[in-house]
Amino acid sequence: MRMVRAASALVLVLALGGCATVRTLDAAKPGAPIVYSGTRLDWYSLNGGCCPLDRFGAEPPKYAALDLPASALLDTLLLPFSLAAALGLSLGVSGGM
Repeated sequence: MRMVRAASALVLVLALGGCATVRTLDAAKPGAPIVYSGTRLDWYSLNGGCCPLDRFGAEPPKYAALDLPASALLDTLLLPFSLAAALGLSLGVSGGM
């Protein structure tokens, strides 16, 4: 039952305004942070940072405080991939058809 509540809360947070992690992964802005990018975007927004589009290549979610825990979790799960990308390593992972 507890797991269902946690999953429901995560889905609700992601649906409120988009997940910052997903937004930054899709941004592909040169020079933008890669490691914990969604968490950093939420934190930047919560601290009144100006021009997130210029820095991160994405707008923060409308409810950044609610999105922060979900982005931190997703950024942690994606940490091996983001570290590899930040170090310039190719993992040979491809998507699509």
